Amino acid sequence: QAQVVESGGDSVQAGGSLRLSCQVSTYTYTNNKCVAWFRQVPGKEREGVAAIWTDGGSTYYADYAKGRFTIERDNTKNVVYLQLNGLKPEDTAKYFCAAGPFRGYCYTVRNEYYYWGQGTQVTVSS
Repeated sequence: QAQVVESGGDSVQAGGSLRLSCQVSTYTYTNNKCVAWFRQVPGKEREGVAAIWTDGGSTYYADYAKGRFTIERDNTKNVVYLQLNGLKPEDTAKYFCAAGPFRGYCYTVRNEYYYWGQGTQVTVSS
């Protein structure tokens, strides 16, 4: 059973919106209080988008994501969402969700996340 599964990726026009979902298994969600979204374009490094502390709800965003993207969680379903608004062609990427332990903060530092999904593709056309 996959521990982290993303969904919601699609092809949209510039200016459009998408809502990505990250379903985390109960054990993993219970024992890893940071859940984050990353994205990657072929040939480039995977970069952080946003992170959330699933207990307290505090969030962290990469600068380019502030004001356009929103991360939120539903602890009753073990799901973390990433709402993408005002999409631009440069947002085209595969979006990954990951879970990791709470260290007093939840940022998007890749090696602090141990459980990763397979990703969901977002394509934005101009």
